[in-house]
Amino acid sequence: MDAVSPSAYDDVRTAPRALATEAVHAGRDDLARQGLHAPPIDLSTTYPSYDSRAEAARIDAFAADGAELEGTPVYARLGNPTVARFETALARLEGTESAVAFASGMAALSAVLLARAATGLRHVVAVRPLYGCSDHLLTAGLLGTEVTWTDPAGIADALRPDTGLVMVESPANPTLAEVDLRAVAHACGSVPLLADNTFATPVLQRPAEQGARLVLHSATKYLGGHGDVMAGVVACDEEFAGKLRQVRFATGGVLHPLAGYLLLRGLSTLPVRVRAASATAAELAARLAADPRVARVHYPRIGGAMVAFEVHGDPHEVIGGVRLITPAVSLGSVDTLIQHPASISHRIVDADDRRGAGVSDRLLRMSVGLEDVEDLWADLDQALAGRPRAAEVKGLHEAMI
Repeated sequence: MDAVSPSAYDDVRTAPRALATEAVHAGRDDLARQGLHAPPIDLSTTYPSYDSRAEAARIDAFAADGAELEGTPVYARLGNPTVARFETALARLEGTESAVAFASGMAALSAVLLARAATGLRHVVAVRPLYGCSDHLLTAGLLGTEVTWTDPAGIADALRPDTGLVMVESPANPTLAEVDLRAVAHACGSVPLLADNTFATPVLQRPAEQGARLVLHSATKYLGGHGDVMAGVVACDEEFAGKLRQVRFATGGVLHPLAGYLLLRGLSTLPVRVRAASATAAELAARLAADPRVARVHYPRIGGAMVAFEVHGDPHEVIGGVRLITPAVSLGSVDTLIQHPASISHRIVDADDRRGAGVSDRLLRMSVGLEDVEDLWADLDQALAGRPRAAEVKGLHEAMI
């Protein structure tokens, strides 16, 4: 029942819809006609076919341009109907023709680099800061790429005949620095711009509307939204999507159908979650900025649920002192997380490069969730003060008796 390609129900959408409406309905438009309300989960790894000649023709067509297979699926590495629903929905939210999902954000970025390298375009121009593992992948040349790091104003001068990609992240991880995407896209000329939109999500900005050809998400974060799914996705035009599907098929970085289902479910509440968390984050950013224990606060112009701040004291004591907030890597969940980038997410980046990109040793990155703002502030306040919990004080007193 669920084997129909997403393109088969594109005609259901006959007029532009608001983002909140798309978040709820995109990828699900055909369900009512099938007598369904919740999207089904297709866990099949293979699919029967009694027409091997037709199957051969379809596989030849995929090998030619990576287009989505029409009709019954063939094999899970070629595509899955549940994952396709998520891809359709994310493309709608980002305003692109297509989207291709992967097992993680790093698998998605790797596929982009491999697709460009396959055409002989191995040079990448990138702006720091990026997510630490993205930085490492480019710097280490693990996929045969070469990177030139520059600031946004130097992009045009850094381009070479073999430049296959320009990569930026805005707001950036972890400093929340922003770039003018439209100006950057103009500087790229004919070279594709890849914009990592993980922190902003399509709720706050749609890079494709500003000239980015590729929009990358670690879907593990806000798109999933509950800390229980790992995935990556690239929203792009159909031509590039075909190349990405071919790389995904060849390398096997496929997304599991259950993850696709959870991501589709996560998208339905994405606008509500991002806007609610952003309101709390803005309030916390304002309070931190007024706090004498905090040296500097980073908060994006476009808003969002991420806050970064530098403390005068020991940042490790703040990490060890939170009780309601979870000290953990990752972000975008319904609960608030805090981490020390120089120790975890950006530890893999050379220390001088890290500091040069604004990632100081006193910087803390906080992903604000959906808790009450007063409860979160109370926890931050006691952690910044270095005050032990009452239970810990009692336990210490009893141990001394």
